[in-house]
Amino acid sequence: MAAKNAMEVFAVLDKSNCRQCGEKTCLAFAGAVFLGDRRIQECPTIDPRSREKFGVEVAGVASADSEPDEYVGSLQSALVKCDYQEVAERISGQYRNEELIVAVLGKKFGIDKDGRFVTDLHVLPWVVIPVLNYMQHCKGLPITGNWISFREIDGGKEKYALFKKRGEDVFKHLADQYTDFFHDIVHMFSGQTVEKQFESDVSVVLYPLPLVPVMICYWKAEEGMGANLNLFFDSTVNDNLGLESAFFLGTGLAQMLEKIAEQHGF
Repeated sequence: MAAKNAMEVFAVLDKSNCRQCGEKTCLAFAGAVFLGDRRIQECPTIDPRSREKFGVEVAGVASADSEPDEYVGSLQSALVKCDYQEVAERISGQYRNEELIVAVLGKKFGIDKDGRFVTDLHVLPWVVIPVLNYMQHCKGLPITGNWISFREIDGGKEKYALFKKRGEDVFKHLADQYTDFFHDIVHMFSGQTVEKQFESDVSVVLYPLPLVPVMICYWKAEEGMGANLNLFFDSTVNDNLGLESAFFLGTGLAQMLEKIAEQHGF
């Protein structure tokens, strides 16, 4: 089950502040687990019942997030058995020099015939898992321009609360605090500003994957109403990517941009 707050995680820790997990206090560790930055299994003294209770959903996305290295390995093994030429045509990618290549936010991400990654991007779970799933399972449906929320993706209602906390809320905080936020993400990731989409004040479309656009809509604060931000996916997302990888993309983008903003003092 997912914890309702950090104190619920803190309650099952031994509160020794042993620092073996790398955090200064057990409370800091509990907060990191609740936010999804750490896993409850990283506590060296956690009892088996608590590990089982908080060991999956707190971290994010079921089995894929519980053992990401093992999961990525299984995806690699399955992909190398595929016909790379067929895959490239289906996913709007390329096949050259025995490498299957796809654009991730406009940057090259490739995998060779032995399953090795060929890319200048950081090989992180939120990038690798969606890319490998996209390569294997994308049905190649053309983009429709019909946008749906994360909740409207098959199975999305159950995961929306966590998606909002780790994705949309992070984006909103950056947009609220960082004046040039939308201008800079368009410039960094070859996105585009879209006028009058969903009647929001600012709408930006990014292409994490060729057939999986993501639209960020931001409504500025007005008298009596606070600011609001939502992410939308093309209605083909169920067939071209799926819930699990859509979760990884949305929350991963948010966390990456948050780190970039912190590094530049925003």
